[in-house]
Amino acid sequence: MSQTQTLWWASESFWRKMAIWVTAGSFVVLIFLTFDTVKQITAGGKRVPAYSVINHQIDYKFDEKRNFQVPVIGPEEPLFGKKLTEAEAEALVSHGKLTTQAKNCMNCHTLLGNGSYYAPDLTKAWLDPAWGNKDVREQQMVEFLMNPQDRLHNAQGRRMPNLKITEAEARATVAFLKWMSSIDTNGFPANFTPIDQSAAPAAAPAPAAVEPAAAPAQP
Repeated sequence: MSQTQTLWWASESFWRKMAIWVTAGSFVVLIFLTFDTVKQITAGGKRVPAYSVINHQIDYKFDEKRNFQVPVIGPEEPLFGKKLTEAEAEALVSHGKLTTQAKNCMNCHTLLGNGSYYAPDLTKAWLDPAWGNKDVREQQMVEFLMNPQDRLHNAQGRRMPNLKITEAEARATVAFLKWMSSIDTNGFPANFTPIDQSAAPAAAPAPAAVEPAAAPAQP
């Protein structure tokens, strides 16, 4: 063989063909992964429940098999005491999502790990024990979103400004936060202690004006 003859695996044409095949193969894999990702993050799937999940109790418990905490969908517990159809729930949650975008909540907070780290992450805000107990949580959240400056815990540490959120927007945001807490995020955020989901004692129900003991994770 001539010393000037190029080996087949070192030839320019071989590597040109290899580049074409690798690029084409990567493109096919990317298309597959895109469709798979869309399936995984679409509401109504295994990891992201349908919007009507806001009609149920949502808890966060440790899964020994997976070795981290996971959302647990419990019995019926309609948001604001009204059971919604799938269409009604989707409209309400979507309104809440648009509200968090319009008010630029991610300028201070993180949602599902995305955003800023100035204020608490909102992924499990619905389950934040700082609301006191589950019987006053909904009203506490609505009142906080509408008038954060009037809430006692807003005077502790970093403060949330009044974003002029209406009651309709506040209720929709609460719906969005409840739905978001139902998403299986593979244990994120870690070491989170959820609010006590047990019923409040009948003899001493918590009044609606009770303030949370610590700063809650809110936009």
